[in-house]
Amino acid sequence: MNSSLYGRRVLVVEDEMIVAWLLEDMLADFGCTIVGPAARIDQALAMIKAEALDAAVLDVNLNGQQSYPLADALVTRGVPFVFSTGYGCRLLDGYRDFPVLQKPYQSVEFRNALAKLLSSKEMRIPSN
Repeated sequence: MNSSLYGRRVLVVEDEMIVAWLLEDMLADFGCTIVGPAARIDQALAMIKAEALDAAVLDVNLNGQQSYPLADALVTRGVPFVFSTGYGCRLLDGYRDFPVLQKPYQSVEFRNALAKLLSSKEMRIPSN
């Protein structure tokens, strides 16, 4: 368990339930508190507004909708996040500087990405 992750509240936004369950298992192993999972934009936005969050993992494509509005909401709240995608790393221009995990990824990659997010204080507001 990585002590920098212990007790951290991490939002999971993923529309594939098997992947969401895998992420939940990994986060539990890291000692994190799981928020979600959310499978739709509206669900995730409600959680972003209502929950105290330390970080988030966002599937880029949620049932055909891009998760960029969620990224904007997280940036506004100062919550670091990592994009997750199985479609390659082709992000819109305003989002290319944010971290991306390419599916499938291993637990160690996920843990390292979260630890890096939570240790970094610099966040850039995307410009669309």
